[in-house]
Amino acid sequence: MKIALIGYGKMGKEIEQIAIARGHQIVSIIDINNPEEFQSEAFKSADVAIEFTNPDVAYDNCVKAFEAGVKVVSGSTGWIDKHTHDLAVFCEEKGKTLFWSSNFSLGVAIFSAVNKYLAQLMENFPNYDVSMEEIHHTQKKDAPSGTAITLAEGILENLTRKDKWVKEHASTPDELAIHSIREGNVPGTHTISYASDADSIIITHKANNRSGFSLGAVLAAEYTVGHSGRLSMNDLFPFLK
Repeated sequence: MKIALIGYGKMGKEIEQIAIARGHQIVSIIDINNPEEFQSEAFKSADVAIEFTNPDVAYDNCVKAFEAGVKVVSGSTGWIDKHTHDLAVFCEEKGKTLFWSSNFSLGVAIFSAVNKYLAQLMENFPNYDVSMEEIHHTQKKDAPSGTAITLAEGILENLTRKDKWVKEHASTPDELAIHSIREGNVPGTHTISYASDADSIIITHKANNRSGFSLGAVLAAEYTVGHSGRLSMNDLFPFLK
């Protein structure tokens, strides 16, 4: 498989190593200093582009890749909701392909499934109130994290006493509070707590490094080559449905 990398920071470099180790070829690397590479024959030859940048440029990067006829796997967060309609046009009407996820880690995928199941169980126990805490490195721009929002949506789908998530502190019982912490070089920690007067039930996913995210992104790219349209981790891991 021929892969183009959009974004060549820590994630991009680790994805490169894992992709090569799995027998794939990196044919193009685009970073802030060479945006003209989107028009190159090398980039256009890619089977798929893996995009990890930031919310300010992620959508434009996807559009440029679409225009070059290249499928995209994107792990950039903090931008997707603003472009839902445009992406639907690209993927449903213009035949483009985007695999997007707030988190590509297999561990997070399993954690997400556990989170949804636990919320289903807790629907029957209204004396437990749920909240969330997420911790990431200081370079992360968006807060709450995209993963935290995805986890919150999984709770809201299964816990009718919560109607929406809010940043930091809930002001009404129907709000799910997400507390965000930015410190050091933490790859990502997400903790969901159900607390009552009697006790608490707490589940946590803690990333030790970026390797889980990088491997998941390459697995997503391998899947994307043979599929089309708007794709997600639900397609890659059916147990999430």
